[in-house]
Amino acid sequence: MGALVSCFTDTEEGRRPQQQRRQQAVNPPPGLSGKVAAAIGLSSNDRSGKTRSLRKGRGEELLTHEQALAAAILLQQSSGGTGTVTGTVPFDRSTSLRYPGHGQRKQGLPRSSSSRPRSLADPVLQPQELVNQDLKIDNVETKHFVLVHGGGFGAWCWYKTIALLEDSKFKVSAIDLTGSGVNSFDTNKITSLPEYVKPLTDFLETLGDLDKVILVGHDFGGACVSYAMEMFPSKVAKAIFLCAAMPTNGQNTLDMFSQEAGMNDLMQQAQVFVYANGKDHPPTAIDLDRSLLKELLFNQSPAKDVALALVAMRSIPFAPVLEKLLLTDKNYGSVKRFYVETTEDNAIPISLQQSLCGVNPPEKVFRLKGSDHSPFFSKPQALHKLLVEISTIPSSLTQ
Repeated sequence: MGALVSCFTDTEEGRRPQQQRRQQAVNPPPGLSGKVAAAIGLSSNDRSGKTRSLRKGRGEELLTHEQALAAAILLQQSSGGTGTVTGTVPFDRSTSLRYPGHGQRKQGLPRSSSSRPRSLADPVLQPQELVNQDLKIDNVETKHFVLVHGGGFGAWCWYKTIALLEDSKFKVSAIDLTGSGVNSFDTNKITSLPEYVKPLTDFLETLGDLDKVILVGHDFGGACVSYAMEMFPSKVAKAIFLCAAMPTNGQNTLDMFSQEAGMNDLMQQAQVFVYANGKDHPPTAIDLDRSLLKELLFNQSPAKDVALALVAMRSIPFAPVLEKLLLTDKNYGSVKRFYVETTEDNAIPISLQQSLCGVNPPEKVFRLKGSDHSPFFSKPQALHKLLVEISTIPSSLTQ
């Protein structure tokens, strides 16, 4: 038994110098608190460290401790050197993974689930590239955008545009019209355009006398924006029609879109009329065939946005589509209009958009190449740049 004990004793004594050298290699550096060092296993009397050192190679052990040391230093910096975390490390939004490649190199988000390959016309842009450097947004007439959705859509469809504009220091209000989005009113019971547009007009009415906004109307939202321009011309700095209805005085949306009768079979196939009051009465709403929505409205949009739309879209009230608008030069005509065309639009073909602009010329026409009828999904960055550009047009050119 004595010989056996002597054998173990000699072995331990032989190992001590090597263990001491290992302990010296992992002693905490100056400035690193003992509490933090102990918490990560860098204390000189860490028994578990001794045990692991017997099992691992020297190189692996040093690498492990080097990584732990880096984490400990970061932990202590964030806690003011006390070893107790009292807050989080400041997070710079400019290095967010939403903008891969900006700042420190990070692992990017997964590629878009779009069914189409990314076009060179819509590259990934860095935050500073989203707004042209020559544009002076501090001197714009107003930094407040009011976004008005199209038929069947809701405020939800603007989520990308809202984020981009807010990141560029704009104020954004997205309206849910009556019976749309989260507005719980029954679409089939909407009997007039003023009733449908009431959430927008109520919002404009609450603005101060000197407050102005930029209205952006998509699709049928163009008719709603036109109505608001007539009602509150002094509160609208500019109006932007995004592949939208842009009526003239005495015209309704049905009149405009009837111009494409016979040339847009897809729209006719997709429309499903709802007769909530019976088929012996006019339709109360229009539904769109879900199986045709992607091809009609989202043929260039990412699959995740199409999935969102499929569960969020609602019926389009029929009565407002039939209502003729009374638009005067004094009110409606005093607000300068801008039109944004979408070249791959299957709902309002580019030829019809150009026809609308020819009949009722806006101040300027912009074009989003490669965009479907939902540019807030298919071309959000390019759309953002256009909106900011229009906002910076000097007032002297739009009054």
